[in-house]
Amino acid sequence: MNTTETTGTETIEIPTHAQAVVAHGANDLRVEDVPIAAPKPDEAVIRIAYGGICGSDLHYWQHGAAGESILRAPMRLGHEASGTVLIGAADGSGPRPGAPVTIHPATPGGDSATYPADRPNISPGCTYLGSAAHFPHTDGLFVSHVAVPTRMLRVLPSGLDLRLASLAEPASVAWHAVARAGEVKDRSVLVIGAGPIGALVVAVLKRAGAGKITAVDMHEYPLQIARDVGADVTLTATDAGAVAAVGADVTIECSGNHRGLSSAIHGTARGGRVVMVGLLPSGDQPVPVSIAITRELDLIGSFRFNDEIDEVVAALADGSLAVDPIITAEYDVADALTAFASAKDASSSSKVLLRF
Repeated sequence: MNTTETTGTETIEIPTHAQAVVAHGANDLRVEDVPIAAPKPDEAVIRIAYGGICGSDLHYWQHGAAGESILRAPMRLGHEASGTVLIGAADGSGPRPGAPVTIHPATPGGDSATYPADRPNISPGCTYLGSAAHFPHTDGLFVSHVAVPTRMLRVLPSGLDLRLASLAEPASVAWHAVARAGEVKDRSVLVIGAGPIGALVVAVLKRAGAGKITAVDMHEYPLQIARDVGADVTLTATDAGAVAAVGADVTIECSGNHRGLSSAIHGTARGGRVVMVGLLPSGDQPVPVSIAITRELDLIGSFRFNDEIDEVVAALADGSLAVDPIITAEYDVADALTAFASAKDASSSSKVLLRF
């Protein structure tokens, strides 16, 4: 059944229900019909074209949690997406119908005294589309039609297609991480973990003029992708001696594994900096902190991003951020379970997209 909306002289049909990808708990992922909420005055209805499967989506599927965010009720997944404005916001804000967009999924919040005003990404009350960090959970973008606040929308420049634009959100995570690293031009950089975020970090580093970029992973497939987007050297993670011998000025840890963080510390030169992007499991982690102390390493956290998405969209559009090789598969939303299984296998996939 559809509802109708009149825009100017055109009547547009909006379905009342649509297929969505919903996590019900650990190992319980379903493609099911969900109701489409009516838009609020400041929301536009978006026809989603592509959604990228993120590591956090995989964690919700496999473990019922992503880091400290634990599923307490069924939740629609997805925070990486692109699409087209179907119905503009009733209050006149935001882009008009027909505009191609990508989506910034964050809503900062909380007491402004408890976090730096210029870093809303770490605000304690921040909600994120497709996140179980708060309850009720915040449903995500893996659905064909969805009402989105216009402040989240970024209109795509001419020439940037919706498929590539679906990478804007994870590329912004990478862009933020590289910014947290400080000056990288002509410096040696080690990237631990060459999955989608690690590969995007390599691409951002290449664009930023980093010197020697070394990427590390367990599998050859992601290492080839890392080479395709700008890595100068690739190493297998099991070769601990070679990784430790890198002696990078800056290391960006993207594996989300305590062994990866250990390798990052060992592979960073004295006085260097380690940026921690990969989200480790909740709880204490066995890492060689004593080495970080005696080498006077800076251990820097990096979490999501702020307004970097605007720079990322521009860089994707002008081609200076080359990320095409990172997209390795596409599946229709009806085949989401197969898509998630593909995305889980890091030995044969990188970024897997859902088509809506």
